[in-house]
Amino acid sequence: MTETMTAPASFGDLLRGWRRRRRISQLDLALAAEVSQRHLSFVESGRAAPSRDMVLRLAEPLEVPLRERNALLVAAGFAPAYGERRLDDPALAAGRRAVEQILEGHAPHPALAVDRHWNLVFANKAVAPLLAGADEKLLAPPVNVLRLSLHPGGLAPRIVNFREWRAHIQERLARQVDASGDAALVDLLEELKGYPVPAGARPWRGEDSLGGVAVPLELRGEAGTLRFLSTTTVFGTALDISLAELTIETFFPADTETAAAMRAAMGDEA
Repeated sequence: MTETMTAPASFGDLLRGWRRRRRISQLDLALAAEVSQRHLSFVESGRAAPSRDMVLRLAEPLEVPLRERNALLVAAGFAPAYGERRLDDPALAAGRRAVEQILEGHAPHPALAVDRHWNLVFANKAVAPLLAGADEKLLAPPVNVLRLSLHPGGLAPRIVNFREWRAHIQERLARQVDASGDAALVDLLEELKGYPVPAGARPWRGEDSLGGVAVPLELRGEAGTLRFLSTTTVFGTALDISLAELTIETFFPADTETAAAMRAAMGDEA
């Protein structure tokens, strides 16, 4: 049997792919990167080779993630510019501690940090009580928080507004897929779409008292229904890929009852 080898994508092909993904014309990218459209056309077609500085200048307005900027550099014949260390590397101690301080400072409310594929990296102590009853297989590392959220053996049976929350999660993940083109995220999105709606889930309500500005997570617990609003934090200036790909999810109480329940659960009545 003869095996066929697929040639790696050229720099021009990769650049064109990112430009089209971002829906930016060749002229607009040329203006943003301060190069002529003619030269950019030559670069995309392979008739001109970009300099290392040019590769990085073109990647910036396209908001290419650091991992993929390295791929662009390699395709253009240059060494990667961004390192990727393990999060337990001593060189990342300061960044790791900053993440931990954010999570700890958010207590008694839940907060967690995930990698680019939504695998749990860090979590504060307020997260664990919310996972009570989840299938142990879903809690075995690496814990994918989106799978844990929507899987029938995870939090799904306890999410009161499952339909709204699922739509929110899938829409957000679809945007991430569109922005990154990550094949693993494509597979994850398809997996999540296949999960059933749990019995007893509330009918779709659409906009609630928040006017559609945000989608709360309504979670049944021993203290009643907890309602949270979530915010996202990323490290936009990180130069290490592992840190740059971390996302911090912080959950704020959406009502006074939830705030009181979390303070009580964490033994903090202050």
